[in-house]
Order: sequence, then C-alpha cells, then structure tokens
Amino acid sequence: MNAIIKFMKRNYKILLVVAVLSVALWSFVPKKAEGDPEKDKLLLELLTFVIERGHYDPVAIDDKFSKGVYKDYIEALDPSKRFFLQSDIDEFAKYETQIDDQIKNKDLAFFNLTYDRLIKRIAESKSFYKDILAKPFDYSVQEDFNTDYEKLPFAKTTAELKEKWRKQIKLSTLSSLTDKLKLEEDKKNGVVSDKAKKSADELKKSPKLDPTKEELKDNSPPKTYAQLEKETRDSSLKSLNEYFDFINDLDQNDWFSVYVNAISSRFDPHTNYFAPDEKERFDVSISGKLEGIGARLQKKNDYTEISELISGGPAWRDKQLEAGDVIMKVAQGKDEPVDVVGMHLDDVVKKIKGPKGTEVRLTVKKVDGTIKVISLIRDIVEIEETYAKSSVVEKNGIKYGIIYLPKFYIDFENNDGRDAGKDVAIEVERLKKEGVQGIIMDVRDNGGGSLKTVVDIAGLFIADGPIVQVKSAGLKKEVLSDKDKKIQWDGPLVVMVNSFSASASEILAAAIQDYRRGIIIGSKQTYGKGTVQNVIDLNQFVRGSTMGDLGALKTTTQKFYRINGGSTQLEGVSSDVAIPDRYAYLKMGERDIDNAMPYDKIDPAVFNFWDKQTNFDKAIDNSKKRVAENAKFKLIDENAKWIDERNKENVYSLNIDKFKAEQNAIEEKAKKYKSIADYQNSLKFSSLPYENEAMKNDAVLKEKRDRWHESLSKDIYVEEAINILDDLQPTGDAKKNVVTKVKKESLIKS
Repeated sequence: MNAIIKFMKRNYKILLVVAVLSVALWSFVPKKAEGDPEKDKLLLELLTFVIERGHYDPVAIDDKFSKGVYKDYIEALDPSKRFFLQSDIDEFAKYETQIDDQIKNKDLAFFNLTYDRLIKRIAESKSFYKDILAKPFDYSVQEDFNTDYEKLPFAKTTAELKEKWRKQIKLSTLSSLTDKLKLEEDKKNGVVSDKAKKSADELKKSPKLDPTKEELKDNSPPKTYAQLEKETRDSSLKSLNEYFDFINDLDQNDWFSVYVNAISSRFDPHTNYFAPDEKERFDVSISGKLEGIGARLQKKNDYTEISELISGGPAWRDKQLEAGDVIMKVAQGKDEPVDVVGMHLDDVVKKIKGPKGTEVRLTVKKVDGTIKVISLIRDIVEIEETYAKSSVVEKNGIKYGIIYLPKFYIDFENNDGRDAGKDVAIEVERLKKEGVQGIIMDVRDNGGGSLKTVVDIAGLFIADGPIVQVKSAGLKKEVLSDKDKKIQWDGPLVVMVNSFSASASEILAAAIQDYRRGIIIGSKQTYGKGTVQNVIDLNQFVRGSTMGDLGALKTTTQKFYRINGGSTQLEGVSSDVAIPDRYAYLKMGERDIDNAMPYDKIDPAVFNFWDKQTNFDKAIDNSKKRVAENAKFKLIDENAKWIDERNKENVYSLNIDKFKAEQNAIEEKAKKYKSIADYQNSLKFSSLPYENEAMKNDAVLKEKRDRWHESLSKDIYVEEAINILDDLQPTGDAKKNVVTKVKKESLIKS
C-alpha cells in the first residue's frame, strides 16, 4: 500500500528528532568503512534509533518483539517451505527470543546463519527440479498435494523435501496438461476455444479483418498425449530456470533488506526500510515521473528486453526502439559501451537512466535480428497510468463525468510539478466545460499517497472547513482544512471505493461522507489504514560516511482521524450504499494484520453539513433498493461466498482422472458466474476534446483509453453510480430546466 506521505519539513516533531539524531549518531560512523558487515551494523543501529524516537507509538524491543521478527523473517525467506529443512529451523529457533538482544548489540549472527543456509539450500534445490522434470510424470498414481503452506511442517529430510518439490511441480504440470488436452479435444470436435474467440475479437477491431468461425479453427495436426506431457515439463523447466535466475540476481544486501524489513514492520505494517533502489522506485511511484528514456524493461534469461515504450518519452518520440528489442550494450555519451548481457536488471536500468539532457547510446538487437546503435537524449518521463483521467457519459439526456484517480501523487522535489490536487481540479474544469451535471470520483484500488493532495481535492467540493484531523504522539491534534472559500464543483457527487481503497482514499471518502457532500458507494468498508508515514533519508545522519547509500526509512509518525472524531484505522469507511463484490468475504484489510495499530477516537472538529442536496437520503434509499433487487448483484454476492469457500480448499488430487473431475466440477459451477464478466451496460463513454486531439498522434494513448472505456461499459458499479447521480438531479420543473440548458449548450457548441 502506498503510504500517506507528509514531508519531513512540514512536521516540526520529526525535524526536532532529525536534529537530535544528526548529532547523536555522528559517533556511530566508523572513521573508515570496514566492509558490508559494518554497514549492516550501522543500518541496524540507525533503524532502531530513528524508529524508537520518531514512531507514533513504538513497541518495546523485547522477547515478544523478537518472536514476531523471527516468524515474519523465516516466512519471508521461505514462504512455501521448499528450501529449509526442519533441522535448519531447529537450529534457527534458538535465536527466536535473542533477536532483540542482537539488534541492540549489532550482532549479525542470526542473519549470517540464515543467509548462508538459505544460499546452500537454494543451490541444492536446483538439482531437485531438474531431476524431477527430466522424465514423464505418472498421473495414474493415487496421491494428492496440500498447498496450505502456512500450516504444513517443514520437511524432515532431503528426500522428503525433494518429494515436496515433486508434488508441487506435478500439480503445476498436471493443471497445464489438462488444459492442453481440453484444447485438443475442442479442436477435434471443431469447437472454437475461448482463446481463439478472444483473438477474433481483437481482429474484428480492424476494419479490414472479420474472421469467420471456419478461419478461427486450428488446423494444425493433432498432438499426442506424450507430446503434450513433454510440453508441460519443458514449460515448467523454463519457468523454474527463470525463477532461479531471478533468485541468483539477489545479493547479500537484498537478503539483508528482507531481514531489516522483518524488524521494521513489527512496529506496524507500514513502517518499512527502503534499500536505495527501492527508495528510487518509491519516489517514481509517488511522483509519477522519472528521468530517462521512457522504456519499460524485463529480464529474459541473460538478456534485457524492451517490454513497452512510455508515451511521450524520448524512446517513444525517437521511434527507433520497439517492444521486443534486446539491449546488448549501454554507453554514456561518447564513452565506450558496456556489455550488459547477464547483468542484473536493476544495474542495467541504472546505466540507462540519467539526468535530463544527457546522452545514452544503446546497442540493440532488433526484433528482425539486426544490430543497431541508437542514441537518445534523456528527458523527464511522465508515467501516464499514475495520473488522474476523466471521461464523459450521457444518460437520459444528461451528461455525467467520471474522474479516475489511481493514487494521490505529488512531486516533493518540485512545488510546480504535477500533483493529484492540481490535476483533479483541471479535470473538474474540463468536465464543467462539457456541461456535466454530476461527477463520480473513482478511488477504487487507490492505496493512498500525499496528505496535502487529498486535502486539496476534498476542498474542491466544499466552501471551506476541516478535511482531516492529524495527531502526533504526545502532541495536540492538528486540523487540516480547506481555506479556500471557492467551490469548484457544487453539483451531485458520488465517490466510488472498494476494499483496496486505503489511506488518502479513506480520508477523501470520510470527509465527503461526514459533510454529507456526496454519496459513498462500493465495498462494505474500505481497507482501514488510518496512519501517516514520513520517509526519512538515513544518509543525512552519517555525513562523511564512505559506506555508500544507506537507503531510507518509511515510518508511522501520526494517526489521522475523520472530522467527526472517528478513526479509519481498522474500521475503514463504511459505504452509504454497500454493493456486493467478489472479494467481500476474504480477509485482506488492515483489520486482518496481527500487528496493526488499534482503533480509537478523538473529539470531532467543528464543521457544517452540506445543505444544497435536497434529495440526498432518497437517492441512497433508491440505490439500496436497486442493489437489493438486482439479480446480477445477488449473483456477485453468491460468487463471493463461493470464492471464499474455494479459498479454503487446499488439497488437490495428482491423479489425472480425479483432477479432471474436480476441475470439471469447478468449471461447471463457475459457468453460473460467467455472466458477471460478460455484463454489458448500455452506456457509452468518451474522452474529452483535448484527449481526442492528443490521440490523433498517439496510438498507445488511444489504445489505453479505448480499453478503459470498454471496461467502464462492462462495469456494473459505475452504472449504479450514474443511477445515483440521476437520482440526485433536481426533480420536476427544475430537472426539465437542467435538460433544456444542457441541450442548448450542446447546440451552441455544435
């Protein structure tokens, strides 16, 4: 989850801590770096010192804390229990209540033991899967495999561990084999597969292509059982080789970061250590931009491949690179090129990224096999998927707007840079120009971001007043308010949320709900994260150190509260209209994490209810009635219960006949719910004029918007949000006046 970030310079408590730490920790810096162990010790000391003095409510570092770290760390190292033996765990267990003492004494004995043993076990396991996949599986044997790794014990012997690998791989290949056999059966019977139908749908988007059912048939010769069985093993071998290539790319620093995070996250789930590379990725995530060439890369065995070009970036503008190109060498300006084949992906990325205005030369193997040297000038690249976007839809002669906000982004380094508050304000103005009579703010799956931007966004919909209350440990509460009396949008408003709407999303939904400014619809309740984090650069405490970049710490420094005094911590925000969703019964919120901070309340802030929406309660009642009577929503709720039941089933037969029977039963049951995915509303969504103009020269942007509009046209939740906006419209003569006004505006524009 993205944390709510409130920058340090805005928090005087943290500034005070930083000033003290800068002096106190000077003595921790060795005069001369003595290698990684000393850096690791320094990191441990820095980490605990900063957390204990800066955290909102630091827990005691004692035996209970030690047990929690031990459990989380072992689980992080080997979640599927396919590396360590029980004898390893027995050896590790003596440290279960000693980690707290080791942290205080800067003792790395436990980490060194587990790291060395893990590397040894990983090396051993390579031979396991290669031996297992060297010969065909016998699927006639009556045996099964339990995938509930959390409750299963560790293997007692190497032979038992290898058997666990065998069953795990066999389950994977069996699943693949049954799919392949089904495709062959369909081909034999002349049935067009779902995959072929999907391809047809893609082809039909081209005006020159309209494939017939006959053309979609796979006319390739049938494959034997032996051929299909071998294909599944070859595919599994390739996947496992790629997995171990990734594992091999991890060095000791990566594994030490796992250990450090097991320590930091015991203070609360959102206190995390960022290694230098992770800190950089976090900055990109929260700002939505970077300096580089604008290409997404992926590792393919020893090679680095272009997976996508980012619209508007240097590589996209240059038009020489394309998805599928393989990068062989990288050169900085006129320097000699460096061979990057076999290099860690992060290291390749570091070589390609760089300051705006600098040159990078890439030696690439093109998709057609030719070798080419491509020179690019780096620039600021904006990641479009990060930013707010809007669309217009019409119902009953009235236009409505939907604004999708994926996160509450901000550029901490540049006050003039893009941020969610500014961008949403722009989208509101654009929608107003289109004559919309209601707006949906969609923050589903939005995990949070900047505290400042959520205050700015909520302020667009009210005259002025408090938005959120923030409390630091031992200090009086601070009320963050919208001080601008201007109301950018005073019309009907709906906020869409789900179980993954967290943090800043919950602040927005809570403020809109408390003011009765708009109607909140979605999951029964949101995620339940009511804490504020600060990102603290650890390097500032060790000036003059030669140990390199120490990374950063994201730690919980405050809790936020609704203006009504309640916390969203654990409780989340309850929707005014709760709509069934597929994941309603699964445990995935803050309330399901064992070391989450508790719920509490404080005094409410002073605020006035919004009184300009006369049919507010009626619109909620109408929506609740529609949802309760809607057969599709009833089916979604039934499906959610079934998913929860399926999630508890962990034992799978490895006998092909039994496995087929089990899967057929599941597929038969799933057919009942297929209509959920096939749902289509009658609404047509369209981009705004400025975007239509941009799409003339940007095929990638057009494709992304077409996909978004297609998903909206299949979204039953968005449809209900629009129904609510319809109910919030003025009634009687007032509604007729609105429709007449909209029609007149449309005539003037045309």
